[in-house]
Amino acid sequence: MRLSSKLAARLGACALAFSTVVATSSAWADPVSLNVVDVAGNLALTQKAFEAFRAKYPNLVSTITYTNAPAPQLPGKIKAMQAAGRSDIDLVLTGTDALAAGIEQNLWIKLLPDHDKQFPGVLDKYAPGPRKMQDLAQGDGIEVTYMPAGPLLEYNPAHVSDPPKTPAQLLSWCTAHPEKLIYARPANSGPGRAFLMGLPYLLGDKDPRDPIHGWDKTWAFLKQLDKCIAYYPGGTSAVMKELGEGSRDMTVTVTGWDINPRALGIVPAEFRVQAFDNMTWVNDAHFMVIPKGVPPEKLDVLFKLMNFLLEPAQQAMTYDDGYFYPGPAVKDVPLSAAPAHSQEVLQKYGRPEYAQLLADHPHVVPLDAKTMVAAFQKWDQEVGAQKSK
Repeated sequence: MRLSSKLAARLGACALAFSTVVATSSAWADPVSLNVVDVAGNLALTQKAFEAFRAKYPNLVSTITYTNAPAPQLPGKIKAMQAAGRSDIDLVLTGTDALAAGIEQNLWIKLLPDHDKQFPGVLDKYAPGPRKMQDLAQGDGIEVTYMPAGPLLEYNPAHVSDPPKTPAQLLSWCTAHPEKLIYARPANSGPGRAFLMGLPYLLGDKDPRDPIHGWDKTWAFLKQLDKCIAYYPGGTSAVMKELGEGSRDMTVTVTGWDINPRALGIVPAEFRVQAFDNMTWVNDAHFMVIPKGVPPEKLDVLFKLMNFLLEPAQQAMTYDDGYFYPGPAVKDVPLSAAPAHSQEVLQKYGRPEYAQLLADHPHVVPLDAKTMVAAFQKWDQEVGAQKSK
């Protein structure tokens, strides 16, 4: 049976309209606004990449709002927000501190394996060290930057002629120079955290992975060291300010917190670092996590954004000014791929000895979530309780 020309035209028009609807259905969704909270200082490494994503995909993202917050305060805030049925935070950039606390309190969306189709081949992208760090996230986060951290000592060579090379020498120096050593509360400081977790290896404690039952030497040492420390700042920035201004002569540090404050002029360029004899590197990383309760319409955009941040071009930006040295978590992103400014900074303020130190000494991942939280609580209660600010 032949169709009339009018009916055929109508059917053709309907088919065309339907195909147009299918082709443009994705355009019906309005671009979303994203709220990103950074508790690790990670935006120094990634904010340009976030803005590159927004510029590339204006159909997905209208605006990105950035907020900085202290790591210890974030889990409680998110828990209260979730209890009230609100979703004010879409993405969190965190170190192992708030990552661990959030895992303990079941605050984060399980990304892997629940959404592994949204992150094709993600685990194969990581270099070997970062790949081990990714396991710490227990599927709740995606690692975005990496640093083989410390612990190291940083000092003013005008006031320290023979820097300590062992914990015993550090205690002797501190005792002889009261209030000239400073470090920040480990629950909110990468260097403080690396120092806390590196000591059990340096001191030969019974079980470096068990802060409650295996760190007898570490806790005894920290309580002795406490006697010559004036107070513990709430974050590393305050430590570096005091070191740079000359009120302190020595602190614990990590590779990035050595390089970056000198590059920024907060700490004099001539300040030196000393590695401990027989040290074990406690590595560090930053992760992207999504709080539970984020609306479904934002999740697909967030997944796409997270994958974008792992692309080599965005990873090359994380060399930055040495803040989280080296920075990239994925394979095959050499310094030569970094922006020219980053290459200049690291050539001027980097340490040639780091390559050898990183090669010569063993590396370990930090404590897992439960034991890290326990270590922070014990330090807060037994070491820093009376002196933290």
